[in-house]
Amino acid sequence: MPAYPESVDRLIAAFATLPGIGRRSAERLAFHILKSSTDEAMRLAKAVEDVKRKVRHCGICFNLADRDPCAICADERRDASTVLVVEQPKDLITLEQTGMYRGVYHVLLGRLDPLDGVGPDNLTFAQLLKRIDDPSSNCRSVRVAEVILGLNPDMEGDTTALHLAELLSTRPVRVTRLARGLPSGSQIEYASKAVLADAIQGRQGMGDRGGDDVVGEANTE
Repeated sequence: MPAYPESVDRLIAAFATLPGIGRRSAERLAFHILKSSTDEAMRLAKAVEDVKRKVRHCGICFNLADRDPCAICADERRDASTVLVVEQPKDLITLEQTGMYRGVYHVLLGRLDPLDGVGPDNLTFAQLLKRIDDPSSNCRSVRVAEVILGLNPDMEGDTTALHLAELLSTRPVRVTRLARGLPSGSQIEYASKAVLADAIQGRQGMGDRGGDDVVGEANTE
């Protein structure tokens, strides 16, 4: 005889497929649903249904959106001539929360990782190049003047950035990257070698203005 009714077992098994959720955590989630009111449980079910039915990738930047184009691409107050390239929608959200960037984005939906079988054809490289080559493919048909590489500062991110920089080198756009180095308020003894190397390479004169705008002070590739 099974320990739980079949429907409860299926709910536990469904929760257990989620990242970072083991059998015990799945059981706790299932029992939380069982204890909840029917209305609360149905709201959760409806939220999951709406996400799967309504949310898609923006046809221009590939951000998650419930309309096409997304709110950022459609916003006439944004500078559509500046495109910040990120790996995932969550990176876009993090940058938006700073309130310091007023351009638009392009989400690659990953990064180059040959060991995991992720190559250029698995990412949105071609769509980015089309936005540059054909202004009608960009937000509000604005010609792209600058591409900012905002990829993660690790081996895969740097490999992806170098590949993109090579593709963009034959196109009439300025290519920059987000500034790197020691974060304000940190201590050198706790910084990694990679952070210190970036800080030394990207050093500035004492009279230089820095840190006012994370994107505006990007280093040129």
